Amino acid sequence: MSLRNDQAAKTTTGVSKKAVAILLVVLAFGVFMVGFDQGEVFGFSVPADGSGSPSGTNWAHEFYHDMRHAAGLPCH
Repeated sequence: MSLRNDQAAKTTTGVSKKAVAILLVVLAFGVFMVGFDQGEVFGFSVPADGSGSPSGTNWAHEFYHDMRHAAGLPCH
């Protein structure tokens, strides 16, 4: 009795296009959040004078604002 195996091995190298697309979407969202939105997309409102919101609710804006400074984006 003889067994015959006609299967061919398929090998791929490199990064898949799906992985690259997902990473580009994450990158674009991150640039949008830091460069433009500064946390407002998550529902954190930014008071005009800095004193209009209850204490402790402005942390997201402050985080993204500081990231703008760290990235060298123009701010104020």
